[in-house]
Amino acid sequence: MSDQFENRIDIALTVNGEPVEARVPAGQHLVDFLRLELGLTGAHASCEHGVCGACTLRVNGDAVRGCLMLAAQADGAEIWTVEGLSDSAAFTDLQEAFVARNALQCGFCTPGMLVAAEELLSAGGVPDRAEIREHLSGNYCRCTGYEAIVDAVETVARARAGEAAQ
Repeated sequence: MSDQFENRIDIALTVNGEPVEARVPAGQHLVDFLRLELGLTGAHASCEHGVCGACTLRVNGDAVRGCLMLAAQADGAEIWTVEGLSDSAAFTDLQEAFVARNALQCGFCTPGMLVAAEELLSAGGVPDRAEIREHLSGNYCRCTGYEAIVDAVETVARARAGEAAQ
């Protein structure tokens, strides 16, 4: 058996508002811990190199790639997954805009895309389309061509700021 699974580390973190204590393999990635140990499968383990963004999570308020962070590095952190954000109604409007604008097709990238978009929107204000594209540039989508995704994010930003949709 690999050394990465023989060496275990105790961690305590908060996941989607709930305290979690676990003993994890030293080399286990955060996304794998969430998926395999906690059953939170919204973040997808895909490229495992931080390129595609399908594993995007919020760690202490910032969007991070769950495949690039070890579970042990999350000790003491506050983690939000797409499931937790969805359950908290933090971005129901964003989810609804993705559906209304057909900003999802196969759905594989959608959880990571939503988490990244919510990070941008949580800063407030109305980012322009170039800013939206830049912020989402680390999340790869093969199906939509991004136009509908940018439309959805822009629509929500405007609505949250009290502006009419364009």
